[in-house]
Amino acid sequence: MRYIFRLFFVVSILLFYQTTLKAENTSSLRATSKAFSNVGKKAIPAVVFIKIQYDASNNQFRDSEMDDFEFFQDDFFKKFFGSPPNQFKKQEPRYAAGSGCIVSQDGYILTNNHIVKDATSIKVILNNGQEYDAKTIGTDPKTDLAVIKIDAKNLPYLEFANADQIEIGEWAIAIGSPFQLQASLTVGVVSATGRQNLRITDLEDFIQTDAAINPGNSGGPLLDIDAKIIGINTAIVSQSGGYMGIGFSIPSNMAKHIMQQIIDNGSVKRGHLGIYLQPIDKEMAEALDLDSTEAVLVAEVAKHSAAHKAGIKQGDIIIAYNDVKIKTDSSFRKDISLMSPGDKVKLTIIRNGKKKYLTVQLGDSPDAHLASNKFIDLGLEVSDIKDISPDILKKWQYSDNIEGVMITSIKQSSLAQRSGLKPGMLIMQINHKKIRNISDFNESLKDMDKRRHLLVLVKYQNITKFITIRLK
Repeated sequence: MRYIFRLFFVVSILLFYQTTLKAENTSSLRATSKAFSNVGKKAIPAVVFIKIQYDASNNQFRDSEMDDFEFFQDDFFKKFFGSPPNQFKKQEPRYAAGSGCIVSQDGYILTNNHIVKDATSIKVILNNGQEYDAKTIGTDPKTDLAVIKIDAKNLPYLEFANADQIEIGEWAIAIGSPFQLQASLTVGVVSATGRQNLRITDLEDFIQTDAAINPGNSGGPLLDIDAKIIGINTAIVSQSGGYMGIGFSIPSNMAKHIMQQIIDNGSVKRGHLGIYLQPIDKEMAEALDLDSTEAVLVAEVAKHSAAHKAGIKQGDIIIAYNDVKIKTDSSFRKDISLMSPGDKVKLTIIRNGKKKYLTVQLGDSPDAHLASNKFIDLGLEVSDIKDISPDILKKWQYSDNIEGVMITSIKQSSLAQRSGLKPGMLIMQINHKKIRNISDFNESLKDMDKRRHLLVLVKYQNITKFITIRLK
């Protein structure tokens, strides 16, 4: 009898704990579900659907906007998202779509450069169905970020989290308009941080996530459990163009820094060392008598650059900056690019086997014009002549002491191209003002919106002539 009683008692206890455990598990799952729901309620009103129209005569567009980002040079890795594959084949005019994050009450929206670049019109649709025309404030191709703006007030907006504090395994929530299905929320985790050398953008420090991201999510936010931005969704790895569990987001700290510069200045001003870096592998480390590959080798120093003025020489080995050890050449370039012209950087170098310390005052990046909206209207990119290598100057038959800015690229069907400007041309004057460097060039374009024409004096190999750019 006692045995039966004891057995009954044990079974009762086990059933009690089993029931309690199930209740606790259910309660925990409900709490998690509620947390995701709260993220959606907070964030979805601040995530927008972006519709883009392109000039149909612009022959630079191929079957899809994704083709401009063929990272890894393989179909498996070339699917940047923003519009369904082959969407543009027979459409006149051409369209694309993506997502964006409202980041201020007065209508500033953060998105991707590859979504809005070369757009002839931009429409923004809010979650409540309201539609607005948007204008581009500025873009930054090096990070694939852009800021656009709509004329509205008292808008819901998203705040930024500190991406440096996120850890692998934390929740990651993506919101956007995959395949134009607005306000879609998917959940995953932070799979990795600090992803570099993917050849997606020039400056890389990606967060990797397995949250479902598909064509149309581009420019939308990756959020933490508090509904704060930890990243801007930018690229996926896919064989089909759809979700395969690997997506990449620009970390919030970088995105916020670039965004603020664009809002404040219309462009991104980057610190520039003026050196060409080479990563160090194991064999090279042995040849250089180094204990580690965590360093970079100076392959070339640009003439008249900040590095040249500070005394950096070809063959120097940089092992630290501002007392921070160098991990990779990519991370070093990225960190320098997030500094401003005029900032001072203490470099720890090894020269002839001896450690030295040099302080460099960063100069202007030769592409300091990158994101100016007025610049984009012209459709050209230029570099300071002093930052052009002697070999290229020789190719174009320019002397070493010549002054001006060289056109490095021209956008198809742009004002610049229609006016007869070409890559390799040297701009020497604009409206009779001498152009000696990037600063002079930017200054000459400040009142461009008030003019009907620009009179540009150019040199092309041995020919000097004036070219008129009609603005209105």
